Amino acid sequence: MVRAPADSDAEAPARPLQAGRVVVMGMVAIVAILLIAAGVLFFSLPDADAFNIRVERIFVENDDLTSGAEIKLLEILAQSGTAFADVLTSYRVVIFVLLVFSTALLIAALVFLLTIITLNRRMSEIERAGIRVSSLTVNRAENTVILNGMAFKLTPAAIETLSVLAEARMDDDMLSGAEIEATISGRRAEDCDEAAGATRIKRLRDALGNQMVSELLIKNVARRGYMLAIDKDVIRMT
Repeated sequence: MVRAPADSDAEAPARPLQAGRVVVMGMVAIVAILLIAAGVLFFSLPDADAFNIRVERIFVENDDLTSGAEIKLLEILAQSGTAFADVLTSYRVVIFVLLVFSTALLIAALVFLLTIITLNRRMSEIERAGIRVSSLTVNRAENTVILNGMAFKLTPAAIETLSVLAEARMDDDMLSGAEIEATISGRRAEDCDEAAGATRIKRLRDALGNQMVSELLIKNVARRGYMLAIDKDVIRMT
């Protein structure tokens, strides 16, 4: 079974912990910044009763305003002050709600970003380490391959190519494209073209369908040939 190097396995448990710390620190930083911004904003807003206090001061400092029109004007100013206080209170509520939504959106964006980064790292580890296969059963009679419990229906040509690769892996051999073509066609390797074997490998990968599975399952070693990147003990031929 193909596994990542030991140092990579040792670092694996530490990576989720490190990512979790980054998420927590990011959330704390976002909340702290928004709390500071909210505090500055709320303290910079005028007092809701400021207008009413000014109108009351006019009443107190101007005792000579006794005519009906002047009193009516003061009453209008008092009503305006009350309306201003209500509007300012509603503004505070709106600002508070917007800040809450901003906090939630920023935290969600941070979590999604960390999730994407974590998934990319895991994909990179898979690409470096190869696919972990616990069982590979090749059924020539039914043209079926069972990979980790998942059944793939293949064409006769594809199942023949996979069978050749599986048998070579069980013998710890690596086959070139010409050798693959020679084994399947029954001719000598010297009489076969390297491109013919490469074409069979390509068709096998296309038949498997899942690009990541096929690319990681069938390993191509430059200038040496092709092999299954799995442990030979998990292969079963039926």
